[in-house]
Amino acid sequence: MATYPTSDPLLVIIDPAARRTDGESVRIAKDVLSAGAATKVCLPEGPEEFARALARRGSRRPVVVGDDRALLRAVTLLHRRRELAGCVLSVVPVGGALALARSLGVPTGPVASARAVLDGSVRRLDLLVDDSDGVVLGALRIPPLVPPPADPAVLGAGAHRDWLRTCQSLVRTLVARPPRTAAEAQAGTGPARLRVEVDGVTLVDLDEPVEAVSVVPGVRGVAEVEVRPLSGPGAELSPLLAEGRAVTVSGAHYRYRADAVVSGPVRTRTWTVREGAWGLVVPAGG
Repeated sequence: MATYPTSDPLLVIIDPAARRTDGESVRIAKDVLSAGAATKVCLPEGPEEFARALARRGSRRPVVVGDDRALLRAVTLLHRRRELAGCVLSVVPVGGALALARSLGVPTGPVASARAVLDGSVRRLDLLVDDSDGVVLGALRIPPLVPPPADPAVLGAGAHRDWLRTCQSLVRTLVARPPRTAAEAQAGTGPARLRVEVDGVTLVDLDEPVEAVSVVPGVRGVAEVEVRPLSGPGAELSPLLAEGRAVTVSGAHYRYRADAVVSGPVRTRTWTVREGAWGLVVPAGG
């Protein structure tokens, strides 16, 4: 990782959802950043203004203050403008969905994350890009599980246990169901019949119902793929694992969760790894 010049002026884009959900953390982050660098603050009211602010950043280093969706929006916009490789992003995580930022090595406290923006290092990260020009930073899931009502780090222990029991109940329900109906396929629920190909090699085919598929950007420019076959009563099947640069999932209409966003239904989609495609500022030595 390389240390980023702390003298560069900053463009601080504060996502409207962050202002609504945690104005105090936004204020703290803004004060820390303004004390450490020349700062221009933008307060977009919606996605269009967010996009315009990012496009007009000039020589300023963009800092997104917001949750995982705001970070994903910024990376997607830069990717589609073909400016991602030459633009290093920083994020101050504020909001309810912060699991992605945490998994990427960004502190979730406003002071620590703002200090990392000023004093941190650049980490080059792989990216999954699909054939509709969508991106995946952290994880792709099929089918998309319902996320917890709030970030697990801020849930009480009892509430987090309740959420885990709900997910376990959902999985047991999926295992016990017969092959899904047309209505279930349209809704994206129930056991899935999918063909999963990794670099052109079929990992699982349509005649083998699956419980879940996950794809994450790994290291060395390959994606890590895990397919969980549908287990029957009293039978546990081991997950199928593979690595590759291109992953194609096809079958009946299905939905998928890419980071914080649920998309679909689609019949087929291919995700390709772009090695070291984007840069994120994280704490030095992190």
